[in-house]
Amino acid sequence: MDEKMIRKLIETAAAQRQYSYAPYSEYRVGAALLTKDGRIFTGCNIENAAYGPSMCAERTAIFKAVSENVRVFEAICVVGGRGDAPSDFSVPCGVCRQVMAEFCEPSFKIIVAKDPENFELYTLDDLLPKSFGPENLKTC
Repeated sequence: MDEKMIRKLIETAAAQRQYSYAPYSEYRVGAALLTKDGRIFTGCNIENAAYGPSMCAERTAIFKAVSENVRVFEAICVVGGRGDAPSDFSVPCGVCRQVMAEFCEPSFKIIVAKDPENFELYTLDDLLPKSFGPENLKTC
């Protein structure tokens, strides 16, 4: 993945923040998921007053892709923070990491960014070492 694609993912994820529904936390997150064939699926966080039914931007993007029968992914970019401008490096939560482990290789790339010049790059294995996944159930 080259710098041009990283920039595109960051800009796409940042733009998705405008669609967030975050009246409780006011923490707006956007995600851009890159498939192996070069398509980008997007997502934003969607909160709920009951909290449990809330959905993170990362899972929104992944579930959109899976619902379109796309299951081979290269990278995801996450941009988030309070207010209009991204203010934090919004690393995926544990639930999102577990969903990534279901569909992605350990080398899957995770970009967390404030803007195209300020980002960090991880692999899924960096953020979820020794994960539990489908391969663990093959011996049961």
